[in-house]
Amino acid sequence: MLEVAIGPGYLLTQYARRFEAVGLDLNPRMLRTAHAGLEANGLHVPLVRADAAHLPFCDESFDCVLSTMALSGLPRAMPALEAFRRVLRPRGTLVLLDVSFPRDGNVVGRFLTELWRLAGDVIRDVGASLGAAGFQFDEQEIGGFGSVHLYVARRT
Repeated sequence: MLEVAIGPGYLLTQYARRFEAVGLDLNPRMLRTAHAGLEANGLHVPLVRADAAHLPFCDESFDCVLSTMALSGLPRAMPALEAFRRVLRPRGTLVLLDVSFPRDGNVVGRFLTELWRLAGDVIRDVGASLGAAGFQFDEQEIGGFGSVHLYVARRT
């Protein structure tokens, strides 16, 4: 499993005992924080400093790629999604958690999404991007009054 944009590494500590994992982030401070958290939990997981759009792994290396709240931080999503697809094995799974406008247009969810946008995130149609990158996917609103979406995508 490859987790892209691990931040402080909390999720990695939750599943690294059960799955062979690799963590990736561009920010060296986040990698140091994640390393310390993994060590404190007795976990030894390879951590890699790299850009999400330029993954330094062979084609079809992973069964699963996980990315939480990172795609909206990228100015351009397609290079990262294409890199995710490249490193996934056939029928591999991409799990994305990110911000988007609520489908029902509720005021609170739209307000929260707008706050993310004002803070610098790029709010985009992730589903359209996933389709353009060659993924089939399911989408579910999971929090933030519909502003947080979970995408489970399969490489086709």
